[in-house]
Amino acid sequence: MKVEVAIIGGGPAGLTAAREIGERGGSAVVIDDHPKPGGKLLGQLHEELVSGTWRKGYEQAEQLVQRALAANVKILSGKQVWALEKGWNVFVSDVHQQYSNGFVIEAEAVLLATGAVEKPVPIPGWTLPGVMSIGAAQVLTNVYRIKPGQKAAIAGIDILSLSIARAMKLAGVDVIGLFMLSKNEFTKEAAVPYQLMDSLKSFTHHAPSPLLRMGGHLLKTENGRKIASVLYPPWGFKVWGIPVHFRRSLIGIEGKNEVEQAVLTKIDFKGDAVGLPYKESVDVVCISGGLSPLYELAVNTDCSFAYLDGLNGMVPLHDETMETNAAGLFVAGNITGIEGAKVAMAQGVVAGKTICRKVGIGRVQEQEIIKAIDDVKRARREADIQFHPFISEARDELQKLWQEAVLKT
Repeated sequence: MKVEVAIIGGGPAGLTAAREIGERGGSAVVIDDHPKPGGKLLGQLHEELVSGTWRKGYEQAEQLVQRALAANVKILSGKQVWALEKGWNVFVSDVHQQYSNGFVIEAEAVLLATGAVEKPVPIPGWTLPGVMSIGAAQVLTNVYRIKPGQKAAIAGIDILSLSIARAMKLAGVDVIGLFMLSKNEFTKEAAVPYQLMDSLKSFTHHAPSPLLRMGGHLLKTENGRKIASVLYPPWGFKVWGIPVHFRRSLIGIEGKNEVEQAVLTKIDFKGDAVGLPYKESVDVVCISGGLSPLYELAVNTDCSFAYLDGLNGMVPLHDETMETNAAGLFVAGNITGIEGAKVAMAQGVVAGKTICRKVGIGRVQEQEIIKAIDDVKRARREADIQFHPFISEARDELQKLWQEAVLKT
């Protein structure tokens, strides 16, 4: 297969970029390893605080897919890219047919919109059937309409786990609570109450409880966060009827052949255990260790990388037009840092326009790209949820690193 642009990843960023390219007359193919395109949009269910309306990700995903198809974009689902070769050659195989012949797509440009991957957090007993990542629970609940279990405990308090806990509760699962991760070399600040509150401070104005929104003012300073974690009630606060425990940690999972109990303990504001462990009966435990950019395919190229905590890990070095320093290689979406779908789609527009200009598809003016970049910044400022409190600072630092790399060459 020969195309002008090969897009790896059929989520919001990839589909938006593909539509942008297709509508300008370019030939584009989207390769995605899931049964249906749409990426994480397929599992998103979110209630807007101000309007009270529900944003259903699967409806938005279908709209993106239909617009891409209408623009003559070819979408290959259930296919995985296992290698890239500069030139560009994209090596593809079938996800389900192990012994099927693979094929190669020849493209003038490649867009990596591979998204993010969950960070695994080991907990004693985590290999038992009934233990899953919070993302797996999201897919079961919101995509396949299957309850992960009857009674659930969630290890790890963050924006993602809270929203999925609500979806599980709406589906009829008894969620006994969200608990802190236990302290170990993998969890860092996620296991320390007053440090974890720093990452949640940007979300408190969206909290459903007026009391929680008022309490968010305490989280603006380190001393305030320490006070908030010390004064946090031992029985927790309920959000959407789900107990959120900043002073209790899930330290183990027990069961003979499957999950039967969650082992819990009280902790102080530093995350250290206080008192004796106790147990709660559950049949499913969901672990939320956060997300990190899925950048492995980019390693096959000669593009540079940067590690920035505010972007949740390692990302390909790129400029604001979404171009890397490997000729013909572009990025968009959560491979560039963990943010929401609105930012990913805005980045997809930028990437699509930039690729069109580089490859010679249609007539893209410089002003169009500048406006699209401004739209990304606006989407970031207006985002309902920020996955890291220093995302904007990290983006600025990334651009400084880009400028330094350009000067060196």
